[in-house]
Amino acid sequence: MQSTVNLWPLIGVAVIIVGFVLRFNPMLIVAAAAVITAIAAHFPPDKILAAIGTGFIKTRNIPLIILLPLAVIGLLERHGLRERAQTWIASIKAATAGRLLIVYLLVRELTAAVGLTGLGGHPQMVRPLIAPMAEGATETRFGKLSDAVRYKLRAFSAATDNVGLFFGEDIFVAFGAIVLMVTFLKEAGITVEPMHVALWGIPTAISAFLIHGFRLWLLDRRLERELRGNAASPGAASLNTNNHVNQNANHNATRTTGDEA
Repeated sequence: MQSTVNLWPLIGVAVIIVGFVLRFNPMLIVAAAAVITAIAAHFPPDKILAAIGTGFIKTRNIPLIILLPLAVIGLLERHGLRERAQTWIASIKAATAGRLLIVYLLVRELTAAVGLTGLGGHPQMVRPLIAPMAEGATETRFGKLSDAVRYKLRAFSAATDNVGLFFGEDIFVAFGAIVLMVTFLKEAGITVEPMHVALWGIPTAISAFLIHGFRLWLLDRRLERELRGNAASPGAASLNTNNHVNQNANHNATRTTGDEA
């Protein structure tokens, strides 16, 4: 007799996707997805509450691990960390946003490859340091930046951190994803060594570095093309204004001379 597989518990994935698209509170989204998944799997109410309570007891220290570093970073930002980062990068004349992010991409991949995944990240590195430094380097070269350019630089900074971490950590043999892949392949009848999986992550990481590094190089070219003209436009506008003033003065002088005659 062929058994049927209940696919209704996968509705929890849809709940998470819809919740994040609608920008609801992440904690509420995850809690709702857990409850809906358990109901779809025909769990009794007491078992649902027991599972949620067990998960809370096991992970009750995680908020401290997350919130304490954020509090420290918040204090550093309040006392001028972002401003100091912008000032320091502005003193390096050869620095550009693309070059800075390429260096960070390399460092992020190398550190993640040896298991130091906590040395970067959006809240502790990108927001207080990398993004302000990218903005400062661009502002030094082209002057005041528009909000659209600032958001673009912040997006590229976050993407650089993601790429470096995602492809760098696949080289670390003790990374959980490698263990998951080895276990999955073993269940499918394919036996591989974790070291081989990590070894073949190196070409992927190199390719990711080259591809995203090229995108960052194109970012510099795009900013140079777009903002260099904007930086020159105030001077051109001032020149046009002066010419207009001179033309008006000459016209008034001509009219005065004609009236006297």
